[in-house]
Amino acid sequence: MNYLLIAVLVLGSIAFVASLVLYVCSRKFYVKEDSRVGSVTELLPHANCGGCGYPGCSGFASAVVSAADSGSIEGLFCPVGGNETMRRIGTLLNVDAGDTAPKVAVVRCGGTRDIRPSVSQYSGLRTCFAVHMCSAGETACGYGCLGCGDCVNACMFGALSIGTQSGIAEVDTSKCVGCGACVKECPRNIIELRERQDTKPSVYIRCMNCDSGAVASKACGVSCIGCGKCAKECPTSAITIENGLARIDMERCESCGKCVEVCPRNAVRMLVCGS
Repeated sequence: MNYLLIAVLVLGSIAFVASLVLYVCSRKFYVKEDSRVGSVTELLPHANCGGCGYPGCSGFASAVVSAADSGSIEGLFCPVGGNETMRRIGTLLNVDAGDTAPKVAVVRCGGTRDIRPSVSQYSGLRTCFAVHMCSAGETACGYGCLGCGDCVNACMFGALSIGTQSGIAEVDTSKCVGCGACVKECPRNIIELRERQDTKPSVYIRCMNCDSGAVASKACGVSCIGCGKCAKECPTSAITIENGLARIDMERCESCGKCVEVCPRNAVRMLVCGS
């Protein structure tokens, strides 16, 4: 009986000391959270996609409140909530949120199955990262979409899919919120965020192949070969040829479409966003 009593006393003493230590620590290291952080978090969509550049909605809310104390939250943007959500946050914090152009993901590869023939067969782990690390993939193009769907798995909004016929990633612009999760996931860096243009189409080069024209043309039927016809036709000199690949300066581009018409490879395309 004495042993039982001693055991109870010892365990009770340990519990008391541990609780005392926890209490002291909680008081000493207590950090008072600004009540506005919780209010801002409530206004956010709770997607926790990381598109804002912060670890979740609560991290973004803390950053917004901190910036508001300095007088401006310009540069901070929730891609899922959009400008409407940012205006509500601005009203809550009594600061001007400004307007940020929404983004949309673009897959810069047009190498579908019928125009980018297979030259080998891969039988390992079926992820884009694994295929990219092991080889150039199943085609001769070491720059194009691998079609394993890493970007599809990363998208929380169902905006990406691997085309049944094309075999490459396709973006549903009506669902894309421009969070950038797919951009971070693509090992080939062929997905990029562009300013969404719902009122007019924008031009982009649907290729990332920097090989010489002869090599690129053999690897894919719609690869850019750096011929420069688009650059010569552009009335605003928005297109240049760098490392054998056409590049567009969107600040100069007027989306006239002349480059699309003259491209012999169909590598210059118009991006039309859905509502």
